[in-house]
Amino acid sequence: MIVLLATRNRGKLSELGTLLTGSPLELKMPEDAGAKMPEVKEDGMTFKDNAVKKAKALAAASGQWALADDSGLEVEVLGGAPGVRSARFAGDNAGDDANVRKLLKILRSARNRKAKFRCVLALAKPTGEVLTADGFLDGEIGKTPMGEGGFGYDPVFYLPGRNVTVAMISYDEKQRISHRAAAARKLVGLLPGFLGGGST
Repeated sequence: MIVLLATRNRGKLSELGTLLTGSPLELKMPEDAGAKMPEVKEDGMTFKDNAVKKAKALAAASGQWALADDSGLEVEVLGGAPGVRSARFAGDNAGDDANVRKLLKILRSARNRKAKFRCVLALAKPTGEVLTADGFLDGEIGKTPMGEGGFGYDPVFYLPGRNVTVAMISYDEKQRISHRAAAARKLVGLLPGFLGGGST
């Protein structure tokens, strides 16, 4: 079944396509299916709000099934921040380095450094019905960046059980343990019921 991915990032197509291998879903970029990704303002209060908004907008505009994701970092001592503002934590045009520096400065004296990466996937039918699934990866915020891989907060997202940051593990390992992988597994598990109708 062809499903349009609500993004302009082909890297995300490759990543999610790999995670959904073996499922009934065949992901395509909107432009590869004769559609166009509509402009969507990601102003939701939660990852679920934003993912659902993007998926429903593309499904409505294209008349086809659509999949969207929203993800970011949640820090326990900050009440779940930066959350939906993860990519804009240090400002609307801030880059990864600036976001990481701001986070480390805020947590400089924090004893509780527990955090999680969270992802929500939303699969929308053209009729407006939506299936959502979330996944997370538990960890802690390290005191200094370590590792050359990954992006975003990966260099400071420490995995205590492995004694490494996400930026220090291989791409294949990250694909296996990531919050996006967990959400994809959950989505695939919920698909049979959704394909027959209904929403979650």
